[in-house]
Amino acid sequence: MKGKAIYKGKSKTSQDLILRYPREEDLDDLLGYINTLSAEQTFIRFQGEQLIHEEEKEYLEKILLRIKEKKDIHILAFVEDQLVGKGDIRLRDKIDAHVGDFGLTIAKDYRGQGIGSLLLEKTINEAKKNLSGLKIISLGVFGDNGIAIQLYQKHGFVEYGRLPKGVFRQGQFVDHIYMYKEI
Repeated sequence: MKGKAIYKGKSKTSQDLILRYPREEDLDDLLGYINTLSAEQTFIRFQGEQLIHEEEKEYLEKILLRIKEKKDIHILAFVEDQLVGKGDIRLRDKIDAHVGDFGLTIAKDYRGQGIGSLLLEKTINEAKKNLSGLKIISLGVFGDNGIAIQLYQKHGFVEYGRLPKGVFRQGQFVDHIYMYKEI
């Protein structure tokens, strides 16, 4: 599945949009992408720290193996050959092997263009086809990320828990909201 395209079309701004699985050659793009998001201190776990080449290489090798073993789905979004988004579902193991953890990120300049919604939909579709035993998709979202919360609700996710002040970001505490969707 390395590099396999699952969608080819146009973005809302009429640019070429491709959603595909990652491959080894994506290493530099992935490293630049995560470090840009981290520097932005957006709604992700990384808040300013910068990863090095070796760390991202280990991460990429791990996810490629997990995709091959049908334990993960990772889909990259490219607009005009630039990495602008990433969606993933990672299967848990043992007693909750039927649960997959979902993650979604979109580059700042490409938010609000429908790419996140499409990436969410296509990532879930790939998970349904390739992750046998998957019954529930779970995610965590920062309480002050209203746009993401609305997106997840639009796609059928419902809140099942909230950890008050569960996230410390940009000098303040915000709730960590947990959502799920049965498939």
